[in-house]
Amino acid sequence: MSKAKTERLLNLVICLLAAPRYLSREEIRRAVPGYAEAQEAFERTFERDKDELREMGVPVETGSNSAWFEDEVGYRIRRDAYALPEVSFAPDEMAVLGLAARAWQQASLAGAASSALLKLRADGVDPDEIAIAGIEPRVDAAEAAFGPLWEAVRDRRAVRFDYRRPGSGSSPRSVEPWGVVSWHGRWYLVGHDRDRGAARVFRLSRITGPVKGVGPAGAVVVPEGVDVRREVARANEVPVSGTATVRARTGAAGFLRRQATAARPDGDGWDVLEVPYADAGHLADAVCGLGAAVVVLDPPEAREAVVRRLRGVLERPTAAGEGAA
Repeated sequence: MSKAKTERLLNLVICLLAAPRYLSREEIRRAVPGYAEAQEAFERTFERDKDELREMGVPVETGSNSAWFEDEVGYRIRRDAYALPEVSFAPDEMAVLGLAARAWQQASLAGAASSALLKLRADGVDPDEIAIAGIEPRVDAAEAAFGPLWEAVRDRRAVRFDYRRPGSGSSPRSVEPWGVVSWHGRWYLVGHDRDRGAARVFRLSRITGPVKGVGPAGAVVVPEGVDVRREVARANEVPVSGTATVRARTGAAGFLRRQATAARPDGDGWDVLEVPYADAGHLADAVCGLGAAVVVLDPPEAREAVVRRLRGVLERPTAAGEGAA
């Protein structure tokens, strides 16, 4: 949006807010700077401005000041309809907002995050710096495609880009974006692939070349009930080959507990977890990394994989013994 148009829309909002009654088109043309002198040009511009303000959520009201001549149409913005309600947050909500802003401090959305906090502070709402002291999350969005895709999701605008699949070259994709998601340290785009006529998930690091907008803003409609995080999780699912019964110290093995489908106390500070796994070797790596806090009870293939890992460590020569006679 050009500077001249931004100023004209702002002046129009101020004019209609300040008006104690409905203003006619002629009164608006005289009061708001930036409109053309020619009647036809003014009419076209005013119609576009009015529609754009309504699309942005500004309640431009149409009505008449006369009970006898309702054809004398005018416009105004009621203050009670335009004003936002009082903004208030609970302490835990403010802590989350503060953490979200800190997470973006050194990433692509740093400006937007800082601006959001500035607006909250201007309204008298301040994040609890003490509650979030020592917690410094960071979100890395180094992929060149992140900025354009985030803007496309915000503007509901389709995009086109070249995408490289593992083991093959790049091919053009035309996508209606639904959301950009961070999953296990990687960024993904979820949307409707127009060329394939189905929902697809794209890893941002595999997008080659520039991301180009296609068509007008507002053209993309996100289907109801879509969970973009679930779509990314489904795309990254690894087939489960078995379930291991694992005994873990209470309070330990957080990673395995998050993967577990069931857990029960086993007495003396231990719990028994049911942990699905795709590969016994990968499960053994996770278990061995937790040391004596975890014991695999079943199945035999998982126990044997752990035993092989531990024997390999014991049989590995130490640095001190490598040169001994």
